[in-house]
Amino acid sequence: MKHVVVIGGGIIGLSSAYYLQQAGHRVTVLDKGNFLDNCSYGNAGYVCPSHFSPLAAPGIVSQGLKWMLNSRSPFYVQPSLNSSLIDWGIKFMRSATQKNVDRAAVPLRDIALLSQREYETWAALPDFNFAYQHKGLLEIFQTEKVAEHAKHTVEKGKKLGLEVELLDYEAMQQLEPQTKINALGAIFFKCDAHLYPNKLMQNLITYLKQQSVELLVNEEVTGFEKKQKNITRVLTATKAFDADEVVVASGSWSRETAALLDTKIPLMPGRGYSITLEDSPYHLNYPAILTEGRVAITPMDGNKIRFGGTMEVVSTKAAPRYNRVEGILKAVKDFLPSFDIPRPPDNKIWFGYRPCSADGLPYIGRISKFNNVVVATGHSMLGLSLGAGTGRLVAETINGQPTSIDLSAFAVERFG
Repeated sequence: MKHVVVIGGGIIGLSSAYYLQQAGHRVTVLDKGNFLDNCSYGNAGYVCPSHFSPLAAPGIVSQGLKWMLNSRSPFYVQPSLNSSLIDWGIKFMRSATQKNVDRAAVPLRDIALLSQREYETWAALPDFNFAYQHKGLLEIFQTEKVAEHAKHTVEKGKKLGLEVELLDYEAMQQLEPQTKINALGAIFFKCDAHLYPNKLMQNLITYLKQQSVELLVNEEVTGFEKKQKNITRVLTATKAFDADEVVVASGSWSRETAALLDTKIPLMPGRGYSITLEDSPYHLNYPAILTEGRVAITPMDGNKIRFGGTMEVVSTKAAPRYNRVEGILKAVKDFLPSFDIPRPPDNKIWFGYRPCSADGLPYIGRISKFNNVVVATGHSMLGLSLGAGTGRLVAETINGQPTSIDLSAFAVERFG
């Protein structure tokens, strides 16, 4: 039995703790906050093999430049002379190619399907109830240009072995008869599922505590004690934790944590926003992505509906721009005319930081400087979707087992 110190209390860190505890290890999880308000809570709750195209894709850079001056735009990079942003930006631009998209499809599919299988196993456990539903997702489009692209997406999805169908307007509207949709059609990803993130996280925290996993709040890591090629202790402001293995799963703060380990990973925070209606007067049968509006909508937990979107590449210290939510709500109104949702007060708007790698694929695996450190971060908008699968892969790596999927595409130091 090893003592494994996991840095980070989001879905990746807690999933890793789950599988490590199952394998018989003693596990301590350190969170810089209180485990209760990280990016794993306010997301759209998708478990989505459909998302086999990475963020770094052709056209995203030029589109982002067009959106730079629009305060309500879905994608924004805050200009800065910060060297980490410049380094990340150069690598991101170089990665935004069709070759990168093609190369990423199989590994993203594989880890998503692995993660989905793990969530379905969790959902069958007696003490895990997180409103998991495997019923599919609609990717709704309004323009002929996107409709043409949708045909290619469906073809690629089928080649990847995913259950996916292209719907015309009538077929799409039949799936949502109670809600008028202003669109040409949709991709129906029958392979996708969704869940209620808040309940999932609560279930995990409760379970881990019951299994004597230490969950320690307000313990921001400040350094490490090192002996040759091993980390021996993890340091916070007031404590030191002996460690046989270390897992870096600190989300958008992982670049700084890795730097303390003499390891450089190109990563930037991508801030997103969401609002959740309780006892919603509006109804959708299926989770949906409003493609041109870049907005995600999810019916959750029976009586809730969540609207989320935007990608702001900014410092974690940058003040939130709550007016971004106006862009989300405008897109909802454009696609769903009956959804008349006023902008809520700022304290009812959630925001969080997604850890964005430079090519849109996560970083998962060991690092070269130390023998006993595993990194698991950089999942961008797919942290929840890939969370359970990533946790299993972390545990398999630490256990010295063959991993469930090939990790070469996710190599932590692939940028050198």
